Order: sequence, then structure tokens, then C-alpha cells
Amino acid sequence: MPSASRDRQAVSGAVQADACFKNYKFRSGETLERLRIHYATLGTPHRNAKGDIDNAVLVLHWTDADSRALLAPSFMKALYNPGRPLDTQRYYLIFVDNVGHGQSSKPSDGLKAGFPNYSYGDLVDLQHKLVTETLGIKRLHAILGMSMGGMNAWQWAEAYPDAMDGVMPVVSLPIKVSGRNLLWRHIVTDAIRSDPEWKGGNYIDPPCGWLQSYAVLRMMIDSVVHLQETLPDGPVTDEFIKKTHKQAAQIDANDILYSLKSSADYDPEPGLSKIKTKLFALNFSDDEFNPEELHVLERLVPKIKNGRYVVQPGTSISRGHLTMAQPELWAQHVAAFMRWIGDAPPSGARVN
Repeated sequence: MPSASRDRQAVSGAVQADACFKNYKFRSGETLERLRIHYATLGTPHRNAKGDIDNAVLVLHWTDADSRALLAPSFMKALYNPGRPLDTQRYYLIFVDNVGHGQSSKPSDGLKAGFPNYSYGDLVDLQHKLVTETLGIKRLHAILGMSMGGMNAWQWAEAYPDAMDGVMPVVSLPIKVSGRNLLWRHIVTDAIRSDPEWKGGNYIDPPCGWLQSYAVLRMMIDSVVHLQETLPDGPVTDEFIKKTHKQAAQIDANDILYSLKSSADYDPEPGLSKIKTKLFALNFSDDEFNPEELHVLERLVPKIKNGRYVVQPGTSISRGHLTMAQPELWAQHVAAFMRWIGDAPPSGARVN
């Protein structure tokens, strides 16, 4: 989600690479002559007696983020360092820049509004293609995803039920995008498209509608308590809005528009009872995107044979939906999830 990518400086130890697919056909039927999917890895793949990699963990980012956000120092310290839940001495971590994001192919590369329409289903298709074809991994040990990445994790559990030992969706719900979550998306997309500078997506300067609507989005992803404490008066709030305009100017309007539209096909609810893998859902009580009062996890997770969930209470230092970018506040749940699905093979065993 925009502005959640604090500490986006990539870790130098990560291996960066690209996978390219020629004449890739999206679910919309549209094709891209050369589709680039960028990804990064940390750790070393371990191979079992059959020669199959068995310690791979796919970590999925949120909207407008990329692998750099998940390789930030805060994530390293809380999740990947020695002794942490996803210790890179034990696990082989894979971070994908989804299509439309980061260093993967996206509208702002040049095609602008001529870029093929893609869906969340396409994101998962390409993640699976990268994991199985490019990296040669038959089965993932785990999938951890946040926000959009969490929604993709729900989709993985249904589309590829035997492809992993467990999935952990964070700040996401297993229902179609609706209500408040749908409303803010329409507010943003309508603001972009109705701006005279939009020019059908062939704009030169960022549409003002996007700059202004970003403030609404920024309000939604933070916690009520945090905004109350940090915006005490008019002058401070005016500065906050100016800052959001500067942040929005760094985000291409076509890229965000395509990304927001891509969630239209998301609706895992009908298939929840078919999920076979272990699933641990984590949400935060102060998340305004996924309000606790809807009781979605309480109502739907019991449909999953091996499903568990936690709604972590908000605190004075949590940030609502943005708490996903504070992994130090929820790392203990990742540790519990990893223990539940079973530890990876010990480091020092047979490796690739």
C-alpha cells in the first residue's frame, strides 16, 4: 500500500535477478511481447534426498511496494536475521516484484494506458510460474504475504492446494473487495480518470486528482489513534497533506490505477472449504481497511480444516493497516506459524 514502504533501501546481500517471458498472455486475453518479473532471494536452497528444494519461503508485498520494501532493515532485524522466524541460515526466501510494481514490467515503462490489463489471478499465475519454472521449486515451505500479498496468499491456498506446507496472509480478508475497501479504490480511480490532465492515461504531468485522492488513501491506511496524536491542529495537518502530495508525485498514476483495478477478480470466499494447507491469518484490530467489527475471520476461517487466525489488538505505537510495515510488532506470530507448519531442515545439510 502506498507510503507503507519505510526503509526501502534494499539489503546488499540479496541476490537480484529477472525472469523474462515472451509473448505472455494475461487472463484478459491481452499479451505482452516481453514480460519481465524481477525478484530477489536471501539464503540458500536446501535439497532433500530426492533433490527437491524444501526450505523455500515466498514473501509477497503490498500494493505499490516491491521486494525492496520487504528487504528493509526493519524486516531483516525482525524476521530474517539469525534466530528470527525466517532465519536466512535455515530458509531460502524469495521476494517477487509483482507485474505492475517495482522493477517488473509496468505501465510507466512506456506503454502507459496501452499496457495489458492484469488481475490478482495474473499476479498469482506469474508468482507460481517464477517459483516452479524459473527457480525449479516443486513445493514451497511457506508463503507470507501482506495486504495485496496476503490476498494473493489466500489465492495460492485455493489455486495450488498442494504447493506449500502453509500460508500466512497478513492484513487481508478472504472476501471479495467490497464496502469501504471498494469505496476508497473507486474514489482514487475516479479522481484520476476525471482529471483533465489524465488524457486517457497519456499524461505528462501527474494528474492532480491522483495527488489529492492520495491523502484520502493515506488517512485510511493509518490508525485512528496515530493520526489523532500526530495531527493536532490545522498547520500540522496542512504540512501532512503537502507531504502526501510529494509522496504521490513519486508514484505513477497509471501504475496505481492498474494495480487498484487488478483486485476486481479477488473472491476466495466460495473456495475456502477446499483449502488443504495450514493457514494462519493475522489482522490488526485498528486496521480501517479490514475492520474487526465485520467479524470476517471469525466467521470464515472455521470453514478451513487447518485454519487459524489472530486479530492482534492495536496499541499506542501500532499504525492500523500500516502495522504490516512494523514487523517487530507481529514477528511472534510468524514464529508461531513457522513452528506450526514444521521447521525447515537444519542449516549445513545438503544444499544446492
